[in-house]
Amino acid sequence: MTVIVLTNCPAGLRGFLTRWLLEISAGVFVGNPSARIRDVLWEEVQQYAGQGRALLAHTTNNEQGFIFRTHDHAWHPADHEGVTLIRRPDPNAPSQRTSTTGQSPPPGWSRAAKRRRFGRG
Repeated sequence: MTVIVLTNCPAGLRGFLTRWLLEISAGVFVGNPSARIRDVLWEEVQQYAGQGRALLAHTTNNEQGFIFRTHDHAWHPADHEGVTLIRRPDPNAPSQRTSTTGQSPPPGWSRAAKRRRFGRG
């Protein structure tokens, strides 16, 4: 089984994918093409996505039973002890919120305030 999800992609790319996959909702394509066809489709998606984003998920023989790939997506696959998870960007990441000297918050801050301001840790 193969699933491709397109966001903000040209209509021509959606039409191209309907040759091999079924569009079950706007920008969501499912089907069962061979591995070679799936790889060719993904190359075409990456080439013609323009300013859009794309996500490919397909079945495979691993612990999870599937694997996924992303194109111009803010969320990226990350391997964690053999299991693929999605890593989302943290808008409150410590690297963005700490001072330029890298010091910890002033004394007297509660643990909850430190977590909200500077992230977990």
